[in-house]
Amino acid sequence: MVESENTEKDMADITRWFVGLVGPGSKTAMGVLLARFAESRKPEGERICYDPYAMYFVSEDFWKYAIKNPEKVKEAAEQRERFLPGMDNSIRARARYFDDFLRKSIEEGLEQLVILGAGYDTRDCRIEGASRLRTFEVDHPVIQSIKKEKIEKILGSLPDHVVYVPMDLVNDDLGQKLLEMGYNPSKRALFFMEGIIYYLPPKTVDEILSFIVRNSAKGSRILFDYYPQSVVDGDCELEAGRNLSGHLAQLGEPLLFGIEDGAVEAFLEERGFAKVKNVTGDDYKKAYFKGINEGRAVFSLLYFAHAEIE
Repeated sequence: MVESENTEKDMADITRWFVGLVGPGSKTAMGVLLARFAESRKPEGERICYDPYAMYFVSEDFWKYAIKNPEKVKEAAEQRERFLPGMDNSIRARARYFDDFLRKSIEEGLEQLVILGAGYDTRDCRIEGASRLRTFEVDHPVIQSIKKEKIEKILGSLPDHVVYVPMDLVNDDLGQKLLEMGYNPSKRALFFMEGIIYYLPPKTVDEILSFIVRNSAKGSRILFDYYPQSVVDGDCELEAGRNLSGHLAQLGEPLLFGIEDGAVEAFLEERGFAKVKNVTGDDYKKAYFKGINEGRAVFSLLYFAHAEIE
């Protein structure tokens, strides 16, 4: 019990340290970015995912601190791993899975890409063939303004194929905004919801899924990640699940939506989707963590799911 309490205190201290360094915008979005950046620095044969643009989004204060205090940064990462074992590896695997899914969808004739809660996602700039897609990046105006400024510095200008849709997913009408900005319901679309669905109220999730089903061409797809409802409720049997819900609440970005264990197929089919596939921690560990990476743990409570519209 004492060790657990000390770990929680250490994690709370790390949370305050992290919040002070990452700058404005979503703290979880920056945390995900740092995991992608760290993995991208590894040799090609070792890394799970690769995002060459990630480094440009890391805050200047964080860079300065990391250069001066490498041991403290390492200590914080190790403490996070003890508190949330395998989480950063699952974030890396999620980035890879979403990348691979987009590549496959482009090969199969995808016409539009909609990224909800786009954060610092750079797939529409770095994935081969993505420039042929009409892409809609939906995000909060504050985060999106930071993103656009960075993209202009990296590429010299904003990409012509990307439409930026500044909005609050909870309080604004996604369907109205997308249609006003040129989204075409008659063209095949892929809706990405990476690291976002569990921060939305259930009512908002239902409204988003309803819009997608009613306004997407046959063969359109959705892909998202989610946690079991027990993690959201804070009563997960696994300590890591309880740690996660408490940690995110401390960051001011609490979990609001989850799906009961084993219920994602029924959940999506009831809302009009077909060909539902659930991807577990065991699934993506087997797919990506091989050879030199075989011993890396994953966070078993983070799942991916995708489905189609028939």
